[in-house]
Amino acid sequence: MNPRKRRQRPVTVFDGRTHHVALCRGFRDGLPVFGWGEAPSTLLTATQLRQVGLRRNGQDPVALLVFRHHHPYRHETVAELFSVERAAPVRGTEGQRRAKVQGALRARRICAECRQDVGYYVPTSTGLCWNCEGIDLAEEVAA
Repeated sequence: MNPRKRRQRPVTVFDGRTHHVALCRGFRDGLPVFGWGEAPSTLLTATQLRQVGLRRNGQDPVALLVFRHHHPYRHETVAELFSVERAAPVRGTEGQRRAKVQGALRARRICAECRQDVGYYVPTSTGLCWNCEGIDLAEEVAA
């Protein structure tokens, strides 16, 4: 037997709807620990979920992926594994997100009183452009 080979323990991983029995290396922080290439195919890292068009959907990690790099000076890497069955589709494409941000920034340039795009960000404290705010101040001083 190879002395470097770790003893594997069977563990039941619940990933939303089904229980999967897999061999893990042990437990860390109450989560099963898998080595490189040992995790069930229904568990993915956050990066892998994003690559297949999914997001975590607020779920906590189900297991951990722990591995060392080939170079001896590299440290141990720990990645959280999430259930594919509990994951949800991403909310939109990058272009859609960019359009939403641009729309929100455009809305910050519109005056609440004259409804004009003034070309600069209107102060959030008043919501008024400089012209409308100056007219209001002049009327208060005259009154």
